[in-house]
Amino acid sequence: MMKKHRKPLTAAIAFLLTAGLLLSACTRSEESGGPAAGSADKGGTQAAAGEQIKLRLTLWGAPNEIAVNKKVIARFEAEHPNVKVELQQIPTDYDTKLTTMVAGNDEPDVAMMESATIAFPLAEQGKFLNLQEFLDKDPEIKTDSLVPNITYSSEPGNIIGIAPGPESFTLFYNEDAFKEAGLTPPPSKVSEAWTWEQFVDTAKKLTLDNKGRNADDPNFDPKNIKQYGVNPGNWWGAYSSFIFSNGGDFVSPDGKTFALNQPEAVEALQNIADLINKYHVAPSPLQAKNIPATNVALQTRKVAMVIDGQWNTSTLAESKVHFNVGVLPVMKKPATTVVCAMFSIFKSTKHPQESWELLKALIDPDASIEMLTYGTWMPSLKDWYTDDALLSKWAVNQPSRPSGYKDAVIDVVLNHSHATPTGYVKNFNKIMDIVNPAMDNVWLGKTTAKEAMDSIAAKAQAQVQGRRDVK
Repeated sequence: MMKKHRKPLTAAIAFLLTAGLLLSACTRSEESGGPAAGSADKGGTQAAAGEQIKLRLTLWGAPNEIAVNKKVIARFEAEHPNVKVELQQIPTDYDTKLTTMVAGNDEPDVAMMESATIAFPLAEQGKFLNLQEFLDKDPEIKTDSLVPNITYSSEPGNIIGIAPGPESFTLFYNEDAFKEAGLTPPPSKVSEAWTWEQFVDTAKKLTLDNKGRNADDPNFDPKNIKQYGVNPGNWWGAYSSFIFSNGGDFVSPDGKTFALNQPEAVEALQNIADLINKYHVAPSPLQAKNIPATNVALQTRKVAMVIDGQWNTSTLAESKVHFNVGVLPVMKKPATTVVCAMFSIFKSTKHPQESWELLKALIDPDASIEMLTYGTWMPSLKDWYTDDALLSKWAVNQPSRPSGYKDAVIDVVLNHSHATPTGYVKNFNKIMDIVNPAMDNVWLGKTTAKEAMDSIAAKAQAQVQGRRDVK
């Protein structure tokens, strides 16, 4: 569900947002013939009996995801015969097209949103209903019913979006690579998780040059590697789990200070860079260009382990590779970052309660069981992880859910997950626009993580605007 490596809004899009918001403020209530956005209608006035209602939903997704959402809509319409849902799929340039719709006073009722780009600029203009108010009143679903870290808030108590499920990071590995090396596979239980040192030691034994020598061999040739021990990824989603594991963060707890130059974050970043430049067990960014996607990389033994999102279980299962999942190595405490798209309700909707019912249908695990068993999605509701009968529907005896999945993914998501920084760090993209080029030099071994983060700390600090999860 998550759109990875999304680019921030351009200045042109930002201009369209501003223009559209001014136009919307002037015309929306007159055009609708109803109360102005945010008036007493907010929170869910039910439509009159027999009234025919039309809702518009915008979203993106792969063909199989769109097919499932069409089934969800058909089921919703059958249960709500007076409601018709118009599905508007936007496969490319989603943010630009939705922004143009907002600028033209043509907002959908419900929309899939991305936390890293378009959602919070719109939220800051008051474009969304507060879903906390619906959760407080709903007899079927409450805040505590949801998996941790799948709601997004513009400030405490103001939920602007709910995800259809979490996505987390885990350690994938090729079982055959471990067997051939005579090594014990990664543990799946948090209580048995590798330390970072154990992880590095194992990665050395799994890194092979073109003559079959591993990275512990004094004759090992780091310039001619045929199998890397691990591909850890070098974007913020992958390395954030280790920053959190080491007690660090992107900004300080009060949101006032840039924190990637602090010892906890610097140590985590340097540890990952050392996999590349010190131990030669991971590909550099240049070498990684020749490393295929996770499923193919493990299948072809380009790498023995990969740190990546759990959504890869679907393609790994299709590839028929002998894969499994282990819990991420721990620096100081277990942690995985949860990333996910969200569904939001525009405040301009004429039918807030029906829009809420549609949102509930979209995040209902039972309605999207195909994507859960396939392996791309995880459920939104907590009891689908804790109730054995519900768990068996999607995470037991499935090719996409190997033996280590419950401990390494499910238990960690429930008990050791951390919110994505795109959800709580204000101005995140602007901060990372400064951080990323500096980190490129760290991955290339041109500078240390401390030197890199110290060198850009002042510029990054100028972009720090606070946290959304503190008042």
